[in-house]
Amino acid sequence: MSVKKMRTNRRGPKEFLRKSMVSLKRSPQTIPLLSLVAGFLIYSLNLSSIADTTARINGANMGQCEFIAMLFSILAFVVFLRTFPRRKKADKVMLCLLFAMLGSLIFVDSIYMKRIVNATTRENNPIVINNSSMYINTAQTVVSLHIILICVTLGLLILLPVYSKLLRKIRTSVDVEDNGSMKALDITGD
Repeated sequence: MSVKKMRTNRRGPKEFLRKSMVSLKRSPQTIPLLSLVAGFLIYSLNLSSIADTTARINGANMGQCEFIAMLFSILAFVVFLRTFPRRKKADKVMLCLLFAMLGSLIFVDSIYMKRIVNATTRENNPIVINNSSMYINTAQTVVSLHIILICVTLGLLILLPVYSKLLRKIRTSVDVEDNGSMKALDITGD
């Protein structure tokens, strides 16, 4: 088999999957990071609906909850990257700070959700959701999805030692032809 043919065989989807698994075995914290990124993107890309909802309902502390959620979503990235330095053990102080930030995110999002539910279900002058105020439903969906993704991130962080051991058990080495039939080399120089 020629060298060129061997190179083309390794460039397929199988090789891409193998390299991805090797990378994942080296840094399994990528999985909760992806969940954190998804939560941040969903929240930040729908920030206009959330801001419109805050302006329409104008409930107690809704603006502060929105601000804290956006701030902690951004700061969680910095703390996450500082928690897991490259090829080193996790920093326990930063891990505690990360858990505190994620817990705070869940807390402020749940307060925000409570304000929306209270405004739409109150007896005196409830806010009616119609075509002109559909952004309230969007904001409610986005905030609840943000809570779910933050909870998933927390769960993945807690289970990180478990699935990192399972990932290490996956065989990602490449079999090379005639690897087992090599004989001892004579290097005596005669």
